[in-house]
Amino acid sequence: MGLVQVAQHAEDLDRASAFYELLLGAPPLARFDPPGLLFFALGDGTRLLLDRGAPSALLYLRVDDVRVRVGELRSAGVTVESEPHVIFSHTDDTLGPAGTDEWMAFVRDSEDNLVGLVSHAPRAES
Repeated sequence: MGLVQVAQHAEDLDRASAFYELLLGAPPLARFDPPGLLFFALGDGTRLLLDRGAPSALLYLRVDDVRVRVGELRSAGVTVESEPHVIFSHTDDTLGPAGTDEWMAFVRDSEDNLVGLVSHAPRAES
């Protein structure tokens, strides 16, 4: 079993399309209007559906480096709700690569949804 699709509320598909193209670094896969559906690829065959009728969801998206990506998004005018910070350190491979810190930050999309950004980096020496 695997995840096929996640849906996110988007009142304005043009505005949401521009935001997610900036965030994901790729254009939409498809748009069906009517009824107002916009699809992006998230990797591993998973799709992001932006839909006027969908509820708001809290998405956590993997990025290469949260600190760098947040700086890029801030420069593009994206609202940063929570600065990059370490959530926890992975001591084994249960939730992520052992020996790494899990970094997270939160931004607001164009539709006022909260989006989490996640990356892993070698564990900081304490």
